[in-house]
Amino acid sequence: LPCTHSETGRCFMTSQNHGYAVNADDLPKGWNALFTNENDKSNEGIIHETLPFFSVQFHPEHTAGPTDLECLFDIFVDAVKSYKINQSCNINKMITKELTFVPNIQDRPKKVLILGSGGLSIGQAGEFDYSGSQGVKAMQEEKIQTVLINPNIATVQTSKGLADKVYFLPITPEYVEQVIKAERPTGVLLTFGGQTALNCGVELEKSGVFERYNVNVLGTPIQSIIDTEDRKIFAEKVNSIGEKVAPSAAVSTVEEALAAGKLIGYPVMARAAFSLGGLGSGFANNEDELRSLAHHALSHSDQLIIDKSLKGWKEVEYEVVRDAYDNCITVCNMENVDPLGIHTGESIVVAPSQTLSNREYYMLRNTALKVIRHFGIVGECNIQYALNPNSEEFFIIEVNARLSRSSALASKATGYPLAYVAAKLSLGIPLPVIKNSVTGVTTACFEPSLDYCVVKIPRWDLAKFNRVSTKIGSSMKSVGEVMSIGRNFEEAFQKALRMVDENVNGFDPYIKKVCENELQEPTDKRMFVLAAALREGYTVEKLYLLTKIDRWFLDKLKHIIDYYTVLETINGAINAEVLKKAKQIGFSDKQIAAAIKSTELAVRILRDEYKISPFVKRIDTVAAEWPASTNYLYLTYNGTTHDLDFPGEFIMVLGSGVYRIGSSVEFDWCAVGCLRELRNQGKKTIMINYNPETVSTDYDMSDRLYFEEISFEVVMDIYNLEHPDGVVLS
Repeated sequence: LPCTHSETGRCFMTSQNHGYAVNADDLPKGWNALFTNENDKSNEGIIHETLPFFSVQFHPEHTAGPTDLECLFDIFVDAVKSYKINQSCNINKMITKELTFVPNIQDRPKKVLILGSGGLSIGQAGEFDYSGSQGVKAMQEEKIQTVLINPNIATVQTSKGLADKVYFLPITPEYVEQVIKAERPTGVLLTFGGQTALNCGVELEKSGVFERYNVNVLGTPIQSIIDTEDRKIFAEKVNSIGEKVAPSAAVSTVEEALAAGKLIGYPVMARAAFSLGGLGSGFANNEDELRSLAHHALSHSDQLIIDKSLKGWKEVEYEVVRDAYDNCITVCNMENVDPLGIHTGESIVVAPSQTLSNREYYMLRNTALKVIRHFGIVGECNIQYALNPNSEEFFIIEVNARLSRSSALASKATGYPLAYVAAKLSLGIPLPVIKNSVTGVTTACFEPSLDYCVVKIPRWDLAKFNRVSTKIGSSMKSVGEVMSIGRNFEEAFQKALRMVDENVNGFDPYIKKVCENELQEPTDKRMFVLAAALREGYTVEKLYLLTKIDRWFLDKLKHIIDYYTVLETINGAINAEVLKKAKQIGFSDKQIAAAIKSTELAVRILRDEYKISPFVKRIDTVAAEWPASTNYLYLTYNGTTHDLDFPGEFIMVLGSGVYRIGSSVEFDWCAVGCLRELRNQGKKTIMINYNPETVSTDYDMSDRLYFEEISFEVVMDIYNLEHPDGVVLS
């Protein structure tokens, strides 16, 4: 729970398990409140004005929770030492001195320039339309004029009624300088337009444009952005606080790259600095492969990083938020199902992490807070780790001091509006002052706790190109992604597979044939090869050695295939118990029908007879401690009650689903336009979509948002519950 220190006003995450509180209004003379619960304003600690006595209602050291206030023990020990040598001490002053942070607050701007991300490209898509739109909304709430530069017409953020002024110009230093000259903004936001906006901002800073026109970079200082992007400086800064990055070298020529490869030892990974979506990166097992990679990568960037290969390690990432007053929280932690070696944008990702121990979770969390504070980041940032699956050894892979595709996913997975909060923080507003949009009453300075499982799967459209390799690795090829929510991993995983491709029934063992080479060298269809291998009787241990996917995930996938076998052996009618169990681990009606040699409609009728129907659950990020007023909804068969009522009189709008080649952000623009017009007409709206990169899945776009499949089965289930007045399909 968030607890605020009374003297400094700083807010800290604490671990709690008590059911009572001291009444701070009638404390005896000489006693004062030390900490206060930021949510319900109850007392969390008291201190004596002169005597060396203090107590807190939480566990500063707790091994099952945050250790943000472990320093209180040091102060206690120091006080005991002072007492032993008859030296007086004032504990209140000692605590205040330890917790004091002097912020560097800039003047509040009257007009802000926001750099968009420009045209969509692989590695940079609709997520920046979502983050930019939230940034504009946050500025408008604070009565600040907004000027947006974005040449992409197929975006919501460039639509009428959002930014005060929109320039459809390239995001290049020359054009941006012209806009600054004409508009004279007093602040600029660089972290809402991806790598394009960041690189442009760095160029403008280096050429002195911001200084010449008195434009302040809001939020994360420009030097922090450079420090995280320049791999050499980044490694030095991380090492200076006692943390480790993977052994690496920054080079600028092919010869230097070969020398570095020899020094570090093969296999190595080469990647270009300041690049988008891992462009120009890959693995090299020998000099010849590295020479070819280096030639390619140095055509994209003037700096190349040679890293020690950590293929097979776990990849874990944290989304961290920090304000100008050094209040710091982790909003979401995510784990890649695929091991290191595959770009996080190409990986299947699960939130929250499923295979980390409590000790590992807090070890990485503490490091994340330490790193974000050291770099001086204000706003949102993403930190990626490589974790040794056989020990607690870990390396920091990279820090993205900007909003990214991962932050769009984390936002939608937790219901925490990261981009909106980051925009507010860039103005110097303290995190505890901002309200949590999920509950409407608690503070935004909290760490969401999820009672559900989220799975993200990328979509590749490689079949549309001739002679393109289907192998996936450290460079992004995916064009979109989906997000599913379930009460267990199997349910969420099977839902997500159907969202990626409507022609797939789920984790189907009959789509691909077993190929050990494809299990070792991942392709866009590896999951279906894995399904076939499990069907053929491959053990979890053998598959772990081939894929390096954690045994926990493999065991869950085996559970699905084992149940497939159970369904296939059924002769005659399927009973209620077997049908319900299948639905609880994510089987669709169509999938069950294929296994029992029936039809989707027959299975649906059978479900109705057995009264097996899904329950509507609300995304609740405070583990039911506060009533959630959010409109984020999902369906599950692992429930007993609905979380809300169905009064009817809604209009249902179907979203565009996953981005693919030929169907992208322009259809999200259509959906948002439809929702807005329906709202203007006084209609209540329901949105069904499963794409986390979209504006249509934002928390304030519709009255009810179902993060669900757009399939006959699911849309009909929602229709039968909601009884809408109409449905918009186009």
